[in-house]
Amino acid sequence: MINPTTHGASPIVALIPAAGIGSRMNADCPKQYLQIAGKTIIEHTINALLLNPLIQCIIVVLSAEDDYFQQLEIAKETRIITVIGGKERADSVLAGLDFLAKNADYLNSWVLVHDAARPCLHQDDLNQIIQLATNKDCCGGILAAPVRDTMKRSVKIDQLIDHTVEREALWHALTPQFFPLLLLRDCLSKALKEKTIITDEASALEYCGYQPKLVVGRADNLKITQPEDLALAEFYLSRIK
Repeated sequence: MINPTTHGASPIVALIPAAGIGSRMNADCPKQYLQIAGKTIIEHTINALLLNPLIQCIIVVLSAEDDYFQQLEIAKETRIITVIGGKERADSVLAGLDFLAKNADYLNSWVLVHDAARPCLHQDDLNQIIQLATNKDCCGGILAAPVRDTMKRSVKIDQLIDHTVEREALWHALTPQFFPLLLLRDCLSKALKEKTIITDEASALEYCGYQPKLVVGRADNLKITQPEDLALAEFYLSRIK
């Protein structure tokens, strides 16, 4: 049973969708279980969240076929609860939200949804986005980094440049993404029911007419998707104090 300590404010929980296999890594196991700097990627990710005392529990959403997580030492951490997810990321996030919504103590909670493969989260970014919960008029928001490079749009049928995209006001969406539990659950449920393509949690709120806030985050909040990202993530982790 989850037993939150609210300190007179909305409870804050974290949710990590980790049911994917990360096929682009060409590895023998899901990418979140690859090792960097002596630990699996998901352990680094979870540890960054465990460092924050405001986060009362962490929901890790796993595949039904996952044979790895329970073998990790971090699985014994008392603030971690595992839930079985679905085929797509959005299905897994919704499974975690449904689990939380069954507990009356968490109906007014705010949820940090964070990628399992983003191990380089800094505490200053985490604390900054958590501050959104203190704004009663805010529907939530995401960590994001302004686009720095020149952006090109290609011809659909080939890798030829169609035109240059103006990068002003363009952002790279990062995680965590932070929203009230019931609002995110309702928007995600509606979007999935209506077969809308959901690329992240913010897109579910956008579909329902909301405008989440962009919180400037560090560009080294890397999502590991390609083999070459491993060395870069290890370097970034060595710089985090």
